[in-house]
Amino acid sequence: MTTSARLLKLLSLLQTRRDWSGEELADRLEVSGRTIRRDVERLRELGYPVDALSGPAGGYRLEAGTAMPPLLLD
Repeated sequence: MTTSARLLKLLSLLQTRRDWSGEELADRLEVSGRTIRRDVERLRELGYPVDALSGPAGGYRLEAGTAMPPLLLD
């Protein structure tokens, strides 16, 4: 899977309005947790408001009620 395709899939998962652990996302996308962290950072750089939740039940989610910018990947 290309980086662009993976970012689109990650964004699609995050848009389900639930909290995802890094491990769940890594399993779904068949990548490492480190790759998930890099991809989340890339989405943030592109203007997507990805929240990181700390603690044992932590994970990632899109900030609710925010206008989403168009997805432009290079």
